[in-house]
Amino acid sequence: MFVYAPDTQIKQHPFKLGQGNLTSVSGIMTGTFTKPMPTGDGKFIQPTGKKFSLPMSTVGVWKDGVMVEEYLYWDNQSFMKQLGLAK
Repeated sequence: MFVYAPDTQIKQHPFKLGQGNLTSVSGIMTGTFTKPMPTGDGKFIQPTGKKFSLPMSTVGVWKDGVMVEEYLYWDNQSFMKQLGLAK
């Protein structure tokens, strides 16, 4: 995502939970589709210049104070619509 939307950010995490070595937060992820998006087969989708803003949630697994795994979730259909890549 940071390749094709380098301004991606999550400024606030209004919900935060943690227990043991697990954390979970939610927030609003924003950015702009300004760079070519790799499709995985050596091809690229050209940028649309469109902004996105969508709710996200992440779960982190920690070891010795370092996040060793992260699972990031959002509504991909809404994301693609906002980028101008779906109807």
